[in-house]
Amino acid sequence: MQQQDPKSKFLTFQQEISQIVLPSQFNYPFYYEPHPLCIIAADELKEYLLNQTDFEHNFGLDSKTNGLVIGKMFGVMVVQNQEGKIGYLAAFSGKMAGRNNHQYFVPPVFDMRAEGSFFLTGEIEIHQFTLEIERIETTQEYLKAKNKLAELQETLKTGVSDRKVTIQLNKINRKLIRHENALIKPEEIENLEAELSQLSKDEQIELKKFTAYHKRAIEIARSEFKVFEDQIFQLKDKRAKGSAALQQRLFENYAFLNGHGNKKSLLDIFVKDLRTQPPAGAGECSAPKLLQYAFLHNLKPIAIAEFWWGQAPPAEVRMHGHFYPACRSKCLPILTHMLDGLDVETNPLLSQAGSEEQVKVIFEDEYIAVVNKAAEFLSVPGIVLTDSVKTRMKARYPDATGPLLVHRLDMSTSGILLIAKTEEAHKFLQRQFINRSIHKRYLAVLEGIVEKDEGEIILPMRVDLDDRPRQLICYEHGKYAKTTYKVLDRKDNKTRIHFFPHTGRTHQLRLHAAHALGLNAPIVGDDIYGEKSDRLHLHAEWISFVHPGTGERMEVEVEAAF
Repeated sequence: MQQQDPKSKFLTFQQEISQIVLPSQFNYPFYYEPHPLCIIAADELKEYLLNQTDFEHNFGLDSKTNGLVIGKMFGVMVVQNQEGKIGYLAAFSGKMAGRNNHQYFVPPVFDMRAEGSFFLTGEIEIHQFTLEIERIETTQEYLKAKNKLAELQETLKTGVSDRKVTIQLNKINRKLIRHENALIKPEEIENLEAELSQLSKDEQIELKKFTAYHKRAIEIARSEFKVFEDQIFQLKDKRAKGSAALQQRLFENYAFLNGHGNKKSLLDIFVKDLRTQPPAGAGECSAPKLLQYAFLHNLKPIAIAEFWWGQAPPAEVRMHGHFYPACRSKCLPILTHMLDGLDVETNPLLSQAGSEEQVKVIFEDEYIAVVNKAAEFLSVPGIVLTDSVKTRMKARYPDATGPLLVHRLDMSTSGILLIAKTEEAHKFLQRQFINRSIHKRYLAVLEGIVEKDEGEIILPMRVDLDDRPRQLICYEHGKYAKTTYKVLDRKDNKTRIHFFPHTGRTHQLRLHAAHALGLNAPIVGDDIYGEKSDRLHLHAEWISFVHPGTGERMEVEVEAAF
């Protein structure tokens, strides 16, 4: 990796690139195939990461490296300077080796940890509140008042409970005395009854006195303890307000340029435009850093790509060295602003062709239809795209009642979908899905070799809140997900496999295939958990269900196009 100017982050290519044609448009960063120049730039950056001595960071690639394992997303962006020279910029997400500024890499959009920055000063001020709270909570006076209140509350609770038990036992005892003395003289019975009644009253009076005394003592102790609580509450309130004010100021200072030279802060992009708080780490990803540096230094953006380097976080699927799209929750709002003014490719997912082959009816009668959905076609209408299996079926069966679609497939997955023409048929089929009496089989081709011939995968799943629709493995909040599989053959470092899902979680087969705790072999063409290709090689090829009209079990199979 070489630079023209040590102070500049403009990097020159080490190999000859004059014969490589530049792209006509800047690539759409959320769905792309890396341009050849981006691949060369990424390879040079990877070579640097393997051999550099500028910093020490444990990516989890070398067991001899110390420190917490933290893999990183890196980005490269091919740019053209004012002299017409083609080079590239490099960036990393967040911090690396405890710093956010490193040689060769573009700086952060805003360096909150620069010496003397308002953020560091503000953090110190906020930390003083924490230190003062901790000081109060460790004083003898605070601990004495806290313990006194707790002891009195426990004494009242235990004392009342013990006395109530005693009263109940005495009541039983008095009942026995009455029974034993039932045959004595009437005047003696009257005296005995008066004596027993007085004992009962005395017990109730003693309980009330005990309760009243200790409640009063607790009120005094609580009042003494409240002096400390009020001090702590005021400090926590000042800390919270200071933290919120510091956060707002930080949002204002993260200001992003766009292709027109206009600026927008995180506050403008998220709070004002989207009416939501920016997610943690917004603006710290590679893509915003690269574009910001290019705009500030009059460099023309040509193409961008991002790749993962190192071990993946335990819950996620990130393949070392693989390219990935920009994240959506943090980067989509920011990049929507920053790319304004550039000639950017249209989102490929918005350019569906209207071919009849995308939804092919393979069986139908008065109750149901069975269709074969093409890959990269929606099951139901989206926010932007409306063409879908559901809209096609509404047009084909205008008199149908009920929701039509009984289940869905991911947009990228091809294969069989069941359509119910009546509400009764829909409910009948839905019950089978709920009872898991409908059986499905998927065909997939995986990158890599699966050693076991068959098995099961049980990994709980939930959505990645920071990067929808990506899913995570999560044992705390995830939903139960089970898949069984059977290998068909292995060839050219690929595995053809049958999947049998027992649950129907979003991206279940894709995540279970790709995750290290699953098969550790992403499906070919999986642009989310693996690498983009001509298509996702996942096809719902067979389904078995009880027909809502005949009551007989029916099987349908459709061969995959790959």
